[in-house]
Amino acid sequence: MPDYKFIEYLEQFVTNDRKELFKKVINNRTRHFTVAIEDIYQPHNASAVVRSCEIFGIQDVHVIENKYKFYASNQVAKGAQKWLDFKFYKEKDINNTLECINNLREKGYKIIATTPHNDSCVLQDFDVTEKSVFFFGVEKEGLSKDVLENADGFLKIPMVGFTESLNISVAAAIILQRMNEKLKASNVKWQLNELEKSELYLEWLEKSIKSIKKIREHYYSKIIQQ
Repeated sequence: MPDYKFIEYLEQFVTNDRKELFKKVINNRTRHFTVAIEDIYQPHNASAVVRSCEIFGIQDVHVIENKYKFYASNQVAKGAQKWLDFKFYKEKDINNTLECINNLREKGYKIIATTPHNDSCVLQDFDVTEKSVFFFGVEKEGLSKDVLENADGFLKIPMVGFTESLNISVAAAIILQRMNEKLKASNVKWQLNELEKSELYLEWLEKSIKSIKKIREHYYSKIIQQ
């Protein structure tokens, strides 16, 4: 549980405009959908996917590092990574892809592989009522066999040209924008619950205050003295 009195205390160090912006953005955050990225090694693409997640309200990003290390360039991501929650799967000697899939499935997510190369559901027909995680894969090879064999469904963007696929960062932006639009037009309770909102609000307040460590120590030292 977040310390609500501490939240009130911290609010004095943040402008009203900043506080209102936090609340507005938090009200548009969701965990109904989430994103998993598998072995994306180009910083430009990884950063652009992260930026799209932040823009379209995805709070959690799951990063699989079997072969390549993930890196988000601040120049491309524009600081988006600061406002998201990341879960990394990068343990040695285990299949991090399966670890990620199992973790998300236990949380009630459907595993959705984004791929144009099979009988996928087209974007406009996707059912947004179920919790889903969208998997995006490496630039050339696409998603691994582990994702494709364990997926609960497949999703593709309709295309009518000669080119078979889009750049991953473009594909992610299109999919997340469309899913965001459909979700908000549905009757799904997609927003964070009140506890999640408060936790995120506290986290963002702390990230916005330069001397947060000293302020926190001062606040809790006064509590102890009382």
